[in-house]
Amino acid sequence: MTVARRPSGLTVLAAPLIVFMAAPIVAIVVRAIFGGGLGAALGSPAVLDALWLSLVTTAISLGLTLVLGAPLAYLLARRSFRGSSIVESVVDLPIVLPPSVAGLALLLVLGRRGLLGGALDAFGIAIPFTTLAVVLAQTFVAAPFFVRSARAGFSSVDRDIEDAARVDGAAELDVFRWVTIPLAATALAAGAVMSWSRALGEFGATIMFAGNIQGRTQTLPLVVYAEFGGGELDASVAAAAILVLAAFGVLVSVRVLRWGRALDVRGG
Repeated sequence: MTVARRPSGLTVLAAPLIVFMAAPIVAIVVRAIFGGGLGAALGSPAVLDALWLSLVTTAISLGLTLVLGAPLAYLLARRSFRGSSIVESVVDLPIVLPPSVAGLALLLVLGRRGLLGGALDAFGIAIPFTTLAVVLAQTFVAAPFFVRSARAGFSSVDRDIEDAARVDGAAELDVFRWVTIPLAATALAAGAVMSWSRALGEFGATIMFAGNIQGRTQTLPLVVYAEFGGGELDASVAAAAILVLAAFGVLVSVRVLRWGRALDVRGG
């Protein structure tokens, strides 16, 4: 005979917060699907343009993050040098900065009156309020998630295995490509997925640095803001639901594919 277990005190205490966090998400998805707004929004030029722009810009920002972030993560994981703690703090800083501050900081560097803006303007290059600005804003706020995870992955690789490959005559590049990366692949994949998800949801830095121009800089999070401000609640809810489902799918995949543990590892 099985005796039903009563909810423990911890369960009772945890339940209100779970409900509080889940209810708004469920409300968005239910309203979008059953309220008819999702279908209408998917036929809206503004939502479709924003969806396409978000997919393109996040793909580019993820590519930049992988190309530039992997060497940095490897450096932080394998090299001890003066000022390494400062470099790690700089890398992690965008995670805790308010996104609006990140956007303002990018303007002060790359704007026309910024540190590099004047030199760029002399060559006819204007970055703020362009699609490139969207990519840079997304990369700035999302890259740290990949670097942190990749750093942990590289730190966890057994160096004896790498040394064995070197003894067998493998060049350093071959060791990195065929030994280190495969062994750190779980952490690299987890970091890449989380970085892409963060880029997809970026709002504050984008609107400050790139503006809110339909078809040019207006990503899905900006559509949520614009449609809500314009009184189009259903379109706003539908765009928000797309973001919620995408983010939820990413988090579920991270855990189903057992990548979650890689995100919990902290590099030394």
